[in-house]
Amino acid sequence: MQTIRHATRAEFDTIIDWAAQEGWNPGLEDANAFWAADPEGYWVSTEEDTLAAAISLVRYGSDYAFLGFYVARPAYRGRGIGLALWKRAIAEAGDRTVGLDGVVAQQENYRKSGFVRSHANIRYGGVVDVKEPPGTNLIDVAPVHAPALIAYDRGFNPASRDAFLREWTKQLKTRRSVVLLRDGTITGFGTLRACREGYKIGPLFADTETGADLIFRKLAAEVKGGPVYLDIPEPNVSARALCERHNMKPVFETARMYRGPAPDLPLGRIYGITTFELG
Repeated sequence: MQTIRHATRAEFDTIIDWAAQEGWNPGLEDANAFWAADPEGYWVSTEEDTLAAAISLVRYGSDYAFLGFYVARPAYRGRGIGLALWKRAIAEAGDRTVGLDGVVAQQENYRKSGFVRSHANIRYGGVVDVKEPPGTNLIDVAPVHAPALIAYDRGFNPASRDAFLREWTKQLKTRRSVVLLRDGTITGFGTLRACREGYKIGPLFADTETGADLIFRKLAAEVKGGPVYLDIPEPNVSARALCERHNMKPVFETARMYRGPAPDLPLGRIYGITTFELG
């Protein structure tokens, strides 16, 4: 018998492991921040008390949600289990606009469910050899920055994501977040995190191309020779130039798709999306 219900926190760790097995390369310590975004946003389907499939529908306020972690275990595929879970998650969205980052092979299926393609996202990757830039305007995020950082981040997202950001920007051994300040005002923000393979930078938001490059170099210098990945919105030609300047190559592609009115995001200042799982 199939049962659909909210995932427990322990089960969410298993879902992240499934994502790793699918090659999605999650961060080593993503779970707490993802869970904080919406503890009731993760769903599982079980058969005879065995986890068979999972999906996330993380709600950011009353108008927007993001769908991800849609995966069925290989032994349970082709039996309609995933589809039933998908329908349940979509129903939970209510009247919210729902975003997702869909892999190429699934985009037609998403269209059938009412999702419309907005733009491509391109993952660039490579070994980046940079030195940390000089100056005192790039500083590590601290709790004191939270109100201003949440306000800045809101300009790049369809809804505020306070709880997520407070966890995401905690300085850990595997994760570092920095802000770029001009006259005490935040003009850029980025996070580097260790993943199952290499490191990802995301988000990378900046008001200028120069600022984006400074943040990128500040974070990439931490890696010291390991592979670095950055997921850029394809319309941002300056983001593509940044990747090419640092000898990174395209390695993966998704499409940002929306069900409902698409938000008007400042793609020209988004040099790296936060994650494919949560937007």
